[in-house]
Amino acid sequence: MSVALVTGGAGGIGAAVVRALHAAGHEVLFTHVGQNAQAEALSQACGPTVRGLESDTSSEQAVVQLHADIQPTILVHCAGITRDKPIWKQDVADFDAVIGVNLRGAWLQARAVASHMRDAEWGRIVLIGSINGTRGKFGQSTYCASKSGLHGLAKSLAKELGAKGVTVNVIEPGWIETPMTAQIPQEYADAARTETVTGRLGTPEDIAHAVCFLVSKGAAHFTGNILRIDGGQSL
Repeated sequence: MSVALVTGGAGGIGAAVVRALHAAGHEVLFTHVGQNAQAEALSQACGPTVRGLESDTSSEQAVVQLHADIQPTILVHCAGITRDKPIWKQDVADFDAVIGVNLRGAWLQARAVASHMRDAEWGRIVLIGSINGTRGKFGQSTYCASKSGLHGLAKSLAKELGAKGVTVNVIEPGWIETPMTAQIPQEYADAARTETVTGRLGTPEDIAHAVCFLVSKGAAHFTGNILRIDGGQSL
């Protein structure tokens, strides 16, 4: 049984990934920030092989402390935030916050797991990006930059770790129905739905199923890739 670490695992896509990995037979640790009630409910629903830990993925000290006692061979970086505004309304604090969680956090977590994955000669790293990391989006310059940065990070890590049996990939969701997107005006969700060819918006489970494939033995020769799951939204 592999040990999986899911960052940002208390809600939305992260919680679906936690449930799916648990159902696939993995022991799962997940991080959250200030979501104690959701984390406790998820842990209780899944059972003793799933445990939530409060940890800020953008903090080097917090990440080092987190990994002091764990050695996951599966890492899924779901943690992500937005500060959506046109660039002329943003400040440096917005940029630092978004890059800190979405990109710096991914780098810190990958650095923390790289050595023991290399020693084990097996590992899976999955970074959750966004189709807007490829196509860009008005009002999301910082968010899009953070998600686009995952492309270069994953491809470089794939080259650095591939000889040791470690794969690294990015999943790019389109619009996914989560508590975060539920806060966005309905007109934007409707517009995203009309962009799809499937006629529906994505669900967290759509992403979780893809994660389970990427961490499986069947995906051993799949690395350095960007897997887009958007119902054709970006065609």
